[in-house]
Amino acid sequence: MPQLPEDIIDRLTAMERRIQQLSTAVNNRPALNTVSGGEVKISDGGSLSVVEPVNGTKILGVGAWSPTEYGLEIKRKSGKTVLSVRNVVTGDYDQAFRVFDSFNNEIVADDVVTGGLARPWLSMLPPQDTSTTRWPQTNATAWTTVARSFNPLWQPKMRLYCTTAAAAGVTGRIRVLVDGEVWGPEVTTPSVFDNTGKVVADVNARFGSVVKIEIQAMVTAGTGLVYVQPMMLYGTQS
Repeated sequence: MPQLPEDIIDRLTAMERRIQQLSTAVNNRPALNTVSGGEVKISDGGSLSVVEPVNGTKILGVGAWSPTEYGLEIKRKSGKTVLSVRNVVTGDYDQAFRVFDSFNNEIVADDVVTGGLARPWLSMLPPQDTSTTRWPQTNATAWTTVARSFNPLWQPKMRLYCTTAAAAGVTGRIRVLVDGEVWGPEVTTPSVFDNTGKVVADVNARFGSVVKIEIQAMVTAGTGLVYVQPMMLYGTQS
């Protein structure tokens, strides 16, 4: 057998070593479940689905729903939709964002036609009496509750706006209590009470519970009546 040149033998040995390394790397590759520093791109009408293993429910769907519609939908294990961003109205509008309860009722949605909220429908304060003689009033010289309401706590802050007045020659003070604690500043008639602030100290501990809001007034000078009329009350974000 003719003797092979030494450099050819070295090359064959190195090639064999590299093949072994490549084979080891292929057989021991990590699970392909992480994308670092890159992008997962689904195009050309594709979609991404996450399917619940027991019943095969499609829990998450992102991408194409039809040849002309793209969106996102999240479902409960039962198959009921809990959140969706899909075209649900006719016309050239953006996809509506909608949240559903467990009975498939739409409880939150944005208005894709003009902006703002479509649901829920929020209550608004009706027009108030402008005659001070029919406003909540008192002639007491000590703090007296002249108006009271109870409201569930859904937002961390609220704004309350009240108009105040007093009879001729009379000066009065107005303040607001929330669950018996003074909320906001005291004002002297006929100044407006307009305050926005945290409803209670620990909002998370009281979330969803009912809070008591009271308007109190008192006469500080003169003899006669002090009046106060709430004109606006709403919750706000922190």
